[in-house]
Amino acid sequence: QVQLVESGGGLVQAGGSLRLSCAASGRTFSGYVMGWFRQAPGKARDFVAAISSGGTNTHYADSVKGRFTISRDNAKNTVYLQMDSLKPEDTAVYYCAARSGTLLSSRTYDYAYWGQGTQVTVSS
Repeated sequence: QVQLVESGGGLVQAGGSLRLSCAASGRTFSGYVMGWFRQAPGKARDFVAAISSGGTNTHYADSVKGRFTISRDNAKNTVYLQMDSLKPEDTAVYYCAARSGTLLSSRTYDYAYWGQGTQVTVSS
């Protein structure tokens, strides 16, 4: 079992920045691929970014490429999502997720463990 807790969400103006954190506990954090997803009201949960267990490989959705950066600190059992140049369309609840294996999957069903989410609101 892996327990995930997100933090760092909030209200920010368009063009601003936020950094989300996801703290993990339970089984060995460094053995998991970690992902960030987001869900806007009335919409499906969408992939944002993923990072390999060692942190060397990353994968991003086209909509955030060049603006968001995923990273992890295995010593602190934490994964981060640095979000810059935020747009109103980035408004959503952001979730972190964990999966075994090496695939940097963009599919929600490939991830076994999920956090409770943190709200990000970007005003225009």
